[in-house]
Amino acid sequence: MKNIKPTNKIMVSLLIILSILTGCDNDYFETQPDNLLSIDEIFTNRGQTERWWAGLFSEIPDMWGQPYGGYYYSISTDELDASNHSNPAINSGALNASTTPVNHSVLYQKIRLASIFLERVDDNEEILSQKGGVTIIRQYKGEVRFLRAYYYWLLMKEVGPVVIVPTEPGTPESDFQIPRSTWDESVKFVLSEIEAAKNNLPDDYYLEGTTVDGTQIGRINKIIATAVESQILLYHASPLYNGNSEMTDFRNPDGTQLINSTYDASRWETAAIKAKEAIDIAEAAGKGLFEVEDTDPFRAAFLSVRNLYWDGWEKEGIWIRPSSYTWGWETRTAPRSTPGTAFNYQSPVQRLVDDYRMKDGTSIDESPLYNENKFTNNGTQYYDKGTNLMFTEREARFYANITFNGAKNPGASKAGDSNSRVEFFSSGSSGKASAPRDWPTTGYTARKNIHPTFSVNPKITVNRPGMIIRLAELYLNYAEALNEADPGNPDITKYLNMVRSRAGLPEITTLISQDRMRDEIRLERRIELVFEGHRFFDVRRWMIPNEPGSNQGGPFFGMNMDAGSYLSDPDFHKRTHAFSRTAWQRKFYFMPYGQAEMDRNHQLINFPGY
Repeated sequence: MKNIKPTNKIMVSLLIILSILTGCDNDYFETQPDNLLSIDEIFTNRGQTERWWAGLFSEIPDMWGQPYGGYYYSISTDELDASNHSNPAINSGALNASTTPVNHSVLYQKIRLASIFLERVDDNEEILSQKGGVTIIRQYKGEVRFLRAYYYWLLMKEVGPVVIVPTEPGTPESDFQIPRSTWDESVKFVLSEIEAAKNNLPDDYYLEGTTVDGTQIGRINKIIATAVESQILLYHASPLYNGNSEMTDFRNPDGTQLINSTYDASRWETAAIKAKEAIDIAEAAGKGLFEVEDTDPFRAAFLSVRNLYWDGWEKEGIWIRPSSYTWGWETRTAPRSTPGTAFNYQSPVQRLVDDYRMKDGTSIDESPLYNENKFTNNGTQYYDKGTNLMFTEREARFYANITFNGAKNPGASKAGDSNSRVEFFSSGSSGKASAPRDWPTTGYTARKNIHPTFSVNPKITVNRPGMIIRLAELYLNYAEALNEADPGNPDITKYLNMVRSRAGLPEITTLISQDRMRDEIRLERRIELVFEGHRFFDVRRWMIPNEPGSNQGGPFFGMNMDAGSYLSDPDFHKRTHAFSRTAWQRKFYFMPYGQAEMDRNHQLINFPGY
């Protein structure tokens, strides 16, 4: 395994890290007075050029900033509800071109600034005169070309086929009346740009030999670029984009059909090949699934999946964001029994809770141990005596990801015996009765990525990077694509089992049908990647957002937050309608472009229904 420098160096000495940590002002270059700084001056000065370069990283998303900062995915899908504090327009059906959450203007701004950088950076004699200056500029150009393509990819995930602007920076006289490219054209363009960028990217950034320079974490390398290619090709092969005959009315003004209705089975093979390539290059660089050793196998699985986000990012992280707003995530998600009183409102829906397996790998419907009408006489390090049996004997990820009534506090605890556990029943310490809106609508809160020492006041938080892509995702990408391309291939169970085994689940050892394997892979993505921004897009690309078990609209359920006066109160432990969202509509497959963009570009059409 290649060596990585100590992690206490990752927050220092690199402009990119400064940019991402501080959230570089998106309007920085536009707000510079013309008489103080010109484009020519910027690109003849090393410091200003590198500041421009660093600013181009600032729209890389941070999933742990949710539900704010434009990261609305978990609370708009069947993962979380945050309607006591934040409820996106899509949930109420009020989504339109005026209320769209897509930050297309900012992304197109970054795309334009990237094009200017690529056009002008070779003029910087100050950088070229430095030792290794030619290599520095080549790598900058590779990163910026990748970022330009990646920002298009972010747009494509949300709006589908995109408007691709000329790669040469425009002038006020340029014609920007540009229709959308088709989905296939958009994918071809983005993949060609990433492939070209890879020619200027290193496998990783090294101090010398094979020692990875910890101060360069967050910079784009071939490992990251190949992983993103894997994600793009997986989407490209999926039913929403591959042989979708339901969207033949999605056309440009000239009649061009934007999503190809002819199925191409070879896309799955291409996606599988690229996913395996991404895995191989990552593993060759020393990446692997993070695992903790313990004499108790269940405890080892629990610590492996819980501690991954602060102890395991070096091992498992493929694309790492040097800083992440985990403080905000923890504050909004932890129960009120946390010192300083957290906000206690990011609420998993009952369906997600039910999808977690029992520790032997069976579903709650299959297991004789699952019971919603009885309570345990024995406490554990995961829950207190008196906890409902529906929350006992569950798989390790359940205890790492979901906080339930009777669970041990995920972080630090206020003084008092009752505060060492979580009480969501109505009169409990984190219940509805004593808080106007800081209570979970479903009787659960998210627990994933809350550090066990977390406290609001005194403020105790462990600063840590965020993993935009991690190796477990690549394993699941590969298993999914291979199951569609070559059912029965032994690599399918091999890579799926690697993720299951780390979580303490038994391996799948018997040959099962392609359909059954598809369900297993989809469930694994549901649980393993929960709250990390995948589910919103997965249900869409699989075209299942209105199917039982994955409905994105209608009623959602949880425990009865209006009832309960003690931990084992049966009145609380009743499945109750918690909230409703508008019924699923076909137009919700894609977000709309904003009205301002529609007003400027008369060749731009939105998806039918907006």
